[in-house]
Amino acid sequence: MKLAAYKNGHWISADELSIAVDDVGFTLGATVTERLRTFGGQVFRQAEHLQRLRRSLEIVGLEAAIVDELAAVIPAFVANNAGQIASDDDWTINAFVTPGVAGSGRPTVCVHGWPLGFHQFAADYERGISIVVSDVRQIPDNCWPTELKCRSRMHYYLADQRAKATKPGARAVLLDQEGYLAESTTANVLLYREGEGLSTPPEDHVLVGITLGVIHELAGRLGIPFMRRRIDVADLRAADEVLLASTSVCVLPVVECDGQPIGTGQPGPIFRRLLTAWNELVGFDVAAQARKFTTRSK
Repeated sequence: MKLAAYKNGHWISADELSIAVDDVGFTLGATVTERLRTFGGQVFRQAEHLQRLRRSLEIVGLEAAIVDELAAVIPAFVANNAGQIASDDDWTINAFVTPGVAGSGRPTVCVHGWPLGFHQFAADYERGISIVVSDVRQIPDNCWPTELKCRSRMHYYLADQRAKATKPGARAVLLDQEGYLAESTTANVLLYREGEGLSTPPEDHVLVGITLGVIHELAGRLGIPFMRRRIDVADLRAADEVLLASTSVCVLPVVECDGQPIGTGQPGPIFRRLLTAWNELVGFDVAAQARKFTTRSK
């Protein structure tokens, strides 16, 4: 597979893509990023992703005009790689920007991607996933604002390593500095309780995901109440259902927390209603698509 990637105004072979060892994105992890995906070959919610990226660029002092460049490059990535995957397959697309090599004054701007790694999560739509509440805490907003989406994710890595040591295959859930629910590694967390509806942490306490916004929309269409509130660990463990929301997977059911079942210990009806609504939104069955391509590895 010969994929094309974009770097600093040029299309190159993805095999040739590299970042200089003295790029500030490498030496300090100063990289702002967005991960997008396609549905049916069409980039999903690009405008929302780029709006969030624009704010990230502003926070770190990089030119927000880079967003205009990426607005053209992201769909061009799909066009330039047409024919590399099956017509019913889809892409992960990563866009990132760094300040560039120290002292150069020229940011590094890159878009690259690969066919979605469905093998990583295809079975989770039916079996659900396990989570572990980590003792690794979320980065407080006096280190960097929660609205900044960046690649500085050592806390995610450490939290997931400890979760997997507790239970192989488990995902970590992080609390904030006050002990309230923050987010899972690379995913927003939602709870469902009968009589209350869906709840998720307040916007000023987590990076608000694009997928979370879509679920909010779908919940409105389905008549499911949706609120943002502080959530403690007891609330999490007592929920009827717990969901994770992120770009690649859309929405997944959590069936176990810290070794104890969530609800019935099986994917629940609210998850299935939301997944069905998502399928209707994008025009096909996303879980069936994932199962079809499970034999592929990145």
